[in-house]
Amino acid sequence: MDKSFMVFIAVGIGFFYVVTTYVGDIQKEDEKYQNSTYVDEHKYDQYYTEDSIGQKIIDVTMADPQTQLEAWNRSKLKNEFLELFPDFDTMKAFIKNRVRGEKLIAKLTGKINEVEDKFFSGAIDAEGAKRALENIK
Repeated sequence: MDKSFMVFIAVGIGFFYVVTTYVGDIQKEDEKYQNSTYVDEHKYDQYYTEDSIGQKIIDVTMADPQTQLEAWNRSKLKNEFLELFPDFDTMKAFIKNRVRGEKLIAKLTGKINEVEDKFFSGAIDAEGAKRALENIK
C-alpha cells in the first residue's frame, strides 16, 4: 500500500480517538451535553461504591425495591455473580458481602435457594438454572 494512505488512516484513527474521548469527558462533566444514551448508561452509577477492602459493591439501601432490582440487573457485579455458578454457597456469600439493601438481598437469596433446590432435584438443568438466576424480577 501507499505510505500516504497509511498515514491518512493513522491520522484518522487518532482523530477519531481524540474526538470520542473528548466528547465522553464533556458529557461526564457537563449535564447540558449529556444525551439520553449517556444518561441511561450512567443512571445507576450512584449506587456503585467500594467497601473497606477495595471491592466493588452495590449499595441500594435508600432506593425503592424496583430501583434496587434495576440497578442489580444493570450492574457488572451481576456478571461476577453468575460466573460463580454452580457454587451456590459462594453465590450466597457474594450477595452477603457485596450487596447492600435489605429487599434486594432477600430477593436474591430467595432466588438462589429456589434455583438450588430445583437444580439439585433435577427439575432444571444448568442452563435453566443460569437463566433463572440471570432473570430476577
